[in-house]
Amino acid sequence: MRRAALLPALALVAALGAEAHGQPAQPPAPAVTTTTVGANLNITPKRITFSPTQRTGSVYIFNQGTAAATFDIALIDRVMKADGQIVAIEDAQADPADKALADKVASAKSLLLVSPRRATLAPGQGQTIRLRVANVPADATGEFRTHLTVTTIPPPTVGTTVDDAAGGGSNELRFQITSVFGLSIPAIVRVTPPDVQGRIENPRIEYAAVSSAAGAAPARTPIVVFDLVRAGANSLFGNLEVRVAGKRGDPLGVARGVGVYPEIDRRTMRIPLTRAPAAGEKLEVSFTDDDTSPGKLLATAQVP
Repeated sequence: MRRAALLPALALVAALGAEAHGQPAQPPAPAVTTTTVGANLNITPKRITFSPTQRTGSVYIFNQGTAAATFDIALIDRVMKADGQIVAIEDAQADPADKALADKVASAKSLLLVSPRRATLAPGQGQTIRLRVANVPADATGEFRTHLTVTTIPPPTVGTTVDDAAGGGSNELRFQITSVFGLSIPAIVRVTPPDVQGRIENPRIEYAAVSSAAGAAPARTPIVVFDLVRAGANSLFGNLEVRVAGKRGDPLGVARGVGVYPEIDRRTMRIPLTRAPAAGEKLEVSFTDDDTSPGKLLATAQVP
């Protein structure tokens, strides 16, 4: 929304606030009409990894929205915090609590070539983004990472001037809100054979009020809590399951696509269960690789 469009809205908020605090009410506020427009972006895959023998790759983006949109395609370094949250490296560097993590990130921005850097897609249209590893220093070792970030660019005609906002009638304001969508996936470059190892530590069961669906009342829910530990030099990426030990069937809890990046050694996981364990049942947490050796069991632990 352009700044010009904000002025009538701020005036409206000020009038309502004055009345709420017992001050003389202003004249009746005009009706407000709001229109929201934007694109709906899909990206595949959700992660891309390069190895010494695999130096090229591609990502596919798709405009699922109802309007044409232009997308900016960039490489942006991001940091994983101890709670699993991922933030831009500039934000982490500005926070004394996270600066040490940001300093550990080995950026892959200078190692990757990306094409194209911008794409305009009609509704239902897609675009392949190609990535290639280049300019790797001869003495480079280990793992480098950046994030391929695709963001919608609002068209130049988007926005509402003061005249436009007041043009709907004597008692009506019109606003257009353009949603800016962005998706980011990790792009990992490994220049030496990976060392991927993991452990599960401190498993336990806790209870918390959790809503099973939107609008549902919170209910007391068992949650398996544990630390997923990165024991090797490289990042972890895989799937977590909680099952009754020694029994087949559906898992009681699942977390897919869980990562632990090299700047952190561990992250605390919380997996809600579909039911509490019955008397005599032992629960087991397992972590399987979905990166270098998909399906390989990397770690397991029983829940006391």
